[in-house]
Amino acid sequence: MKIAGSVVFVTGASRGLGLAFAKVALALGASKVYAGVRNPLGFDVPGVIPVQIDVTDDASVVAAAAQCKDTTLLVNNAGIATLHEGALDVGMIELTKHLMETNCYGIVRTTQAFAPILAANGGGAVVNVLSDVTWLSVPMLAAYAASKSAAWSVTNAQRLSLKASNTTVVGVHVGFVDTDLTQGFDVKKSAPQDVARAALTGLEAGDLEVLADEGTRYIKSTLSQPDAVYFNPPAPV
Repeated sequence: MKIAGSVVFVTGASRGLGLAFAKVALALGASKVYAGVRNPLGFDVPGVIPVQIDVTDDASVVAAAAQCKDTTLLVNNAGIATLHEGALDVGMIELTKHLMETNCYGIVRTTQAFAPILAANGGGAVVNVLSDVTWLSVPMLAAYAASKSAAWSVTNAQRLSLKASNTTVVGVHVGFVDTDLTQGFDVKKSAPQDVARAALTGLEAGDLEVLADEGTRYIKSTLSQPDAVYFNPPAPV
């Protein structure tokens, strides 16, 4: 799929990685870019059309899809994260439920709503923003990692389900990205625009999975090894 001439809908596009996706899509020649945001008031980015959407609300998602029936590329970027004490945290179950609503079920809702639109437009693509914690969970991000692992599983199933309608599904895995979500983390971070460009150029190249940074590529490379990195993860750097 070519980004040039496409009509792109990005969830979680008010700032950070989602906004970077919107801007990079424009730079790559998208004919129209919708920014899915919770509150369109005050959103003013040249060339980007704000559309109200809350990916945790069925009616909101359906309404956004009905408003954007020319979409050919859906970017499921909306996501939230919360630190906690670990996998045995007394609040682990409730926190995981909370994160799943956005990080996993949000992807399910939006893809269900937009898949018929993509098919009606001749087929298109869905890009799901995942994480390196899909494969490498650490205690303080155990709930977040569970939601992203579930989202990865959903992504793989969506890819098979949508193949018949000529729609490609791409999973994007990345470590820390330099956004508001990671403020205060003294670790190596990727620039949002670099991640967005890697994802969209990977889609154009026919990649079904994009590993957007060196650390993520290393994690993936160890998964079949007896000493896979998730057994003894290194300290973040």
